Amino acid sequence: MKTPEILTRTKWMIDPAHSEIGFKVKHLTFANVRGSFKEYNANIYTPGDDFMLAEIDVQINASSIYTGIEPRDNHLRSADFFDAEKFKEISFTADKLVETDEEGQFALTGELTMKGISKQIKLNVEFGGFIKDPWGADKALFSISGKINRKDWGLNYNALLETGGVLVSEAVWIQCEVQLIKQA
Repeated sequence: MKTPEILTRTKWMIDPAHSEIGFKVKHLTFANVRGSFKEYNANIYTPGDDFMLAEIDVQINASSIYTGIEPRDNHLRSADFFDAEKFKEISFTADKLVETDEEGQFALTGELTMKGISKQIKLNVEFGGFIKDPWGADKALFSISGKINRKDWGLNYNALLETGGVLVSEAVWIQCEVQLIKQA
């Protein structure tokens, strides 16, 4: 009789030097404004190297938002948008990762919490594979994308344009490039 394989629980850390938690949103109905969050942390555990059963909890410092323009960043931190003084953290807790019909493509569902409001979202995940970097660290590579409506989380600020349309679209495209480092 064969003994069942016991998988070790593996902890993964986001490599902040090679990762980005970003977004883009339409401004003036046409141009894209891109931004990212500079401070984040995650608790990620897998049985062995199997991400299909991963436990994923991500915490983002809302006040670390960065678009390259300080007055805009300050406005985004204000009560008009993230209200970062009152709601310091944005979080995501994964529920399930499932394969799609395309090789290396997955769908990740989970709960996104902003401004005290929690909603289920679905993200597209492209798995870039496992690799050992030149310094011997084992890494797992992911590209993550999705689209949400910011108003679902109470980010309601907007202004009507004289020519029609709105200043900022309701749709926000999530764009993340993540390198995870396997912990000893």
